[in-house]
Amino acid sequence: MTKQNRTSAHPSTGTLVAAWAVPVLVVGQFGLISGIPMLITLAASLRDRRSRALRWWTGGLTLAYAGLVTAWLAGPSEAPSLSKYMSPAVTALLAAGGAAVAVAHHVVRRRSAVPAVTTDK
Repeated sequence: MTKQNRTSAHPSTGTLVAAWAVPVLVVGQFGLISGIPMLITLAASLRDRRSRALRWWTGGLTLAYAGLVTAWLAGPSEAPSLSKYMSPAVTALLAAGGAAVAVAHHVVRRRSAVPAVTTDK
């Protein structure tokens, strides 16, 4: 029997699903709801001390999203929703940023999945 030990940080499957949900929801015109999986991803990356690179990626995306929501709520916009407020270029940039965060989570998970194989008898 072999046993695998993971010694470095790796995002859970739920975190990966949340990370991929962000660009899908943004492109699907659910801009305000995309904040929920974004906060899940941010909380997961902040909770683990070993995933420093994920904090930067996720924090940057969350900061961009928070700035966009703040501009929509505080500005003189007549847009009824965040998705209607965002231009196609902003939508594409936010979706690309979300995809970059999801890919970064995959890279960290793949790098940390190098098993330490031991044999038990």
